[in-house]
Amino acid sequence: MPVVVPQGVQVTVAPGRVTAKGPKGQLEQALPAGIKAELKDGKILLTADGGKEMSALYGMSRARVNNIVKGVHEGFSKTLDIVGLGFKAAVEGDKLTLKLGFSHPVSFPLPKSASGKTMEVKVDPKSQAITITDADKDLVGETAARIRHIKEPEPYKGTGIRYRGEHIIKKAGKTAAGMGVGGATGAGAGAKK
Repeated sequence: MPVVVPQGVQVTVAPGRVTAKGPKGQLEQALPAGIKAELKDGKILLTADGGKEMSALYGMSRARVNNIVKGVHEGFSKTLDIVGLGFKAAVEGDKLTLKLGFSHPVSFPLPKSASGKTMEVKVDPKSQAITITDADKDLVGETAARIRHIKEPEPYKGTGIRYRGEHIIKKAGKTAAGMGVGGATGAGAGAKK
């Protein structure tokens, strides 16, 4: 399966390396030994030397090359929802400040993207949703995971930071868990003789 290079993206193929440059920045991907890339008619063709053991490396390499081409053309984004009474977030310079019910606000330094500038993070003031955007898919996913790890959703009320669309399986509280099968804990216990 070839990787189609969209208009406005320049791709350079060198031995063991593919570089893509577009409106969102410049990214490069190293290729493992045994995987070769060539640019033909606006498409990147990857080939694998070897048998079945190389098919997994081929698939991973093709997906990663596709990600850098898509990243420099469109970019990637991930949205995190903050759920909880009084939980807030704000971007201040190159830091994300989070108020999550701890005794102090948490300051999260925003990483630099491959282009050298600080990655783009926006906070919706109404819904307190954090949107992380960058050309590097790995960096977007890693940053979202690190922010979520600060206050993961707890299993009783579901408060904390979660991915948009993530389903949290809630546990029953003490009163609901204490209820027996029949509906009451003491029913059918019988009198002592």
